[in-house]
Amino acid sequence: MIKIAVCDDDEKILGETLELLKRYNKLPVCADAYTSGEALLAAGKKYDILLLDIDMEGMDGIETARRIREADREVKLIYVTNYSDYTIFAFGVHAFAYLLKPLKEEELFAQLDEAFAYGLAGPEPELEFRAREGIVRLAPSRILCFEYLSRQVLLHTREQVWHLKRQITELAREMEGYGFAMPHKSFVVNLHAVQRIHGYEITLTEGMTVPLSQKKSALFRRALNEYLAQERGQGVWKS
Repeated sequence: MIKIAVCDDDEKILGETLELLKRYNKLPVCADAYTSGEALLAAGKKYDILLLDIDMEGMDGIETARRIREADREVKLIYVTNYSDYTIFAFGVHAFAYLLKPLKEEELFAQLDEAFAYGLAGPEPELEFRAREGIVRLAPSRILCFEYLSRQVLLHTREQVWHLKRQITELAREMEGYGFAMPHKSFVVNLHAVQRIHGYEITLTEGMTVPLSQKKSALFRRALNEYLAQERGQGVWKS
């Protein structure tokens, strides 16, 4: 049974979406409806797919998605919006797809087919690091960034900072295959953790900021765009 949540503050559109989902017959679907981001978050349920309106009263779809991503990195987010230029909303939430209102059955079903074909993500590998605090084993997604400071490398996670005796350039090469890139000579950043770029400052999840050097700006933005394109099947970075 595939679990889908539909979140839209327009009850008419909400009802129409649920009716469309009833006609999808390739896999059994269980769909729940929510009229606000707050209600969706309060439910505390885990879903395979989330059909989420962007422009809602109260908590909008972007903030709702960001909060959901803090607890669930696997749910496939499909935004449903009136805006054809969805790139202005896309950054930092790692959406699977975007659909324009009014929803068309063939477009919705095509995205559901793709989501199911994409499948559930397998378990992440655990990487091992020798830190001052001892041996550390972490999935790449738990790492925000590496920072070179005072002749050591700080490994930043959401919960803790670990101290490594490594070369930052060596780490950059090793972590590139896990979706990391170097925005500055002293940092290696998890591209999945990037929330926004403003000028020459990058904001990561948890509010952490790291510098973006002018020298590395073009290369880092290109790496980020390629990463987002790979995740979504299309490039949406807009500088």
